[in-house]
Amino acid sequence: MPGLPTWCPGKSLFMIPIQIQTETIRLSQLLKLADVVQDGSEAKFRIANEEVMVNGALEVRRGRKLRNGDLVEFAGDTYEIVANAPTS
Repeated sequence: MPGLPTWCPGKSLFMIPIQIQTETIRLSQLLKLADVVQDGSEAKFRIANEEVMVNGALEVRRGRKLRNGDLVEFAGDTYEIVANAPTS
């Protein structure tokens, strides 16, 4: 579940933190966790359709492993991976 957005200095957008309890998460899993796609097949379609950027570069691999601090841009929003964050 996405956290509260935080301002991203130097850019006119907010970053939405996504907390994960593991060291890595696959890109398709992140899109589902962030609740921006309905299922894995939609995630696969969006990624293959070149709608997702990771750390400022276009990403077409749905299995791309994301780590703490990685930034994912999709549909005008930016999501920041926060690994091993405490749950509240």
